[in-house]
Amino acid sequence: MKRFAALFTALDQTTRTNAKVDALADYLREAPEEDRLWTIALLSGRRPKRIIATGRLREWAAERAGIPLWLFEESYPIVGDLAETIALILPEPTQGSDLSLTGWIGEIRALPALDEPARKAAILDAWDRLPARERFVFNKLLTGGFRMGVSQKLMTRALSRATGIDEPELAHRLMGDWSPDRTSFDRLVLAPDPAADLSRPYPFYLAYQLVGGPEALDAPPEAWAAERKWDGIRGQLVLRGGQHFLWSRGEELMTDRFPELATLTDFVPPGTVLDGEVVAWDGAAPLSFATLQKRIGRKTVPKKLLSEAPAILYAYDLLEWQGEDIRARPFDARRATLEALVAGLPEDAPLRLSPLVPFDDWDALAAARDESRDHAAEGLMLKRRDSPYRDGRRRGDWWKWKVDPLTIDAVMIYAQQGHGRRANLFTDFTFAVRDGDALVPFTKAYSGLTDAEFRRITAWVRKNTLQRFGPVRQVKPEHVFEIAFEGIQESPRHKSGVALRFPRMARWRHDKPVTEANTLDDLREMLNAYG
Repeated sequence: MKRFAALFTALDQTTRTNAKVDALADYLREAPEEDRLWTIALLSGRRPKRIIATGRLREWAAERAGIPLWLFEESYPIVGDLAETIALILPEPTQGSDLSLTGWIGEIRALPALDEPARKAAILDAWDRLPARERFVFNKLLTGGFRMGVSQKLMTRALSRATGIDEPELAHRLMGDWSPDRTSFDRLVLAPDPAADLSRPYPFYLAYQLVGGPEALDAPPEAWAAERKWDGIRGQLVLRGGQHFLWSRGEELMTDRFPELATLTDFVPPGTVLDGEVVAWDGAAPLSFATLQKRIGRKTVPKKLLSEAPAILYAYDLLEWQGEDIRARPFDARRATLEALVAGLPEDAPLRLSPLVPFDDWDALAAARDESRDHAAEGLMLKRRDSPYRDGRRRGDWWKWKVDPLTIDAVMIYAQQGHGRRANLFTDFTFAVRDGDALVPFTKAYSGLTDAEFRRITAWVRKNTLQRFGPVRQVKPEHVFEIAFEGIQESPRHKSGVALRFPRMARWRHDKPVTEANTLDDLREMLNAYG
C-alpha cells in the first residue's frame, strides 16, 4: 500500500503527461504482480463498488476525531473531497501495517459480509493502522470514488513502456469482461490466450469535433465518406462461438438489455465484430433518443417496452470478419464487406446498415448537416476512405461535425458549491424559465463558465442568498444565462414537464434582464419541435 500511495501522490502532484507516464511505468515494472493487476483494473474503471453509506463514514470519522458532526460537515465542502476530509481530521495512527494494495482491497471487499458494528470496528482499525497518505487512498477505495488523474490511454502508454508491448495491442488485451479475481498479470498482459475471452471487444475509435468547417481538412471532398451521427448508444456487437455480446463505449456489457439482437447468431457468421449505434427503430428509421432512453438502466426489459421501443444495431463498421481482425484494412474495403453482410440478412433482422450521406462538395455536405435533426441525428461523421480503424481518440482520419446546440435563456434561482479545486466556489446551478409571474425550475448546469466567472458569481451568491437548504442556496432571481443543450424530451418527473440532454452554460447574459428570459411556453414549443 505504501508503494501505491506514493504513486497516487506522484500522479496527483503533477500535470505533466510525461511525468505521469514515467511514474506509472516505474511502478508497473517494480510492484508485485497482484498489485500491478489491481492498479490496471482501477485505472480502467474496475474499482470496488461503494459498500458503505458516506453518511456512516462521516459519523464514524467525526466520532473518532472527537469533533461534532456539524464541524465535519462544515469542513467537507472546504476540503472538497470526502476521503481527504476524513484522512485529515483523524488522529495519528497508533499501529502500523505492511499490507499490500491487494490485501487492503481484500479487506474492503470482505466488509459487506459483516454486520454494522463489526464493519465499523474494521474501518476504525484500518484508519488506526494507516498514516495520512495511505489512509486517504484507503478512503478513496472505500467510497468507490477512486480517481488518479490518469486516463486509460495514458495508463496503456505507461504499461507499454514497462513491458515493451505496442500500445494498440495492449489496448485490445485490456478490453472485455475481466477482473483481477479471474485472471493474472501474465495471462492478461504478457501472454494472453486469444480464445480465453470470446466476448472481448476491440478498443473503440473515437473522433474529435471538427471546428469550423471541412474546408480546412487536408484532403478534398472525394477522399471522405460521410455518415449521420446517430443519437443512440455506441455499441460493439461481438459474435463468436455461437454467442453474442454487446458492449458500450464505456466497456459496459449490455447484452441482456437488448435481447432482440440474440437472433443475429442465426444469420451472422461467428467471428464477426460490428461497430455501430444501438437505436430505437420504427421499422424504417431511427426514433429519438428519448424513446431509447426508456430502456437505459434496465437489466431486464418487459415485453411492453420491447414493443414500444424496439432496438436495432445501426452498423457502420466491420472490425472482425471470419475470425480475422480487419481493422487495418481501408474504410472503403471494410464498408464493402459490411454492405455484403447486411444485404444477405432477412428484412426483419435487428441489424441495418447506416447509409452513407452523398455529397459532391463541402456546400452540399453542410446542407446535409443542417438537416440532421430531421433524421434524429446529432450531425455528421467524416471518415477518410483509406483510413484504418484505430484505437482511442485520434486526429486526422475521423471527425465528428455536430449541429449547433439548442439554446434557451434562463434565470438562475439556486446555487451549490462544487468539489475538488472548486470546493470554495459556487459552480452548480438550478435554472428556471418564466411562467407568468412565476419561475419554473427546469434544469441544472455546472459547466461552461470560466474560473473568473465562477469567482464573480460566487461573490454575488454569498451576498444575495435568500434561504439555505443544506448545501443549496436560494438566490435572488437576477441573472440570466444562455443554456445550451443537445436534446429535449418530455419528463413527468420535472415540474416543467421537460428534461434537457447535456445542459451547460453557454454564456452569462449580462445584457438581458429577467423579464426577457424565455418562458415555459417557449420550452414547450421546443419540445414539440425537437422532442
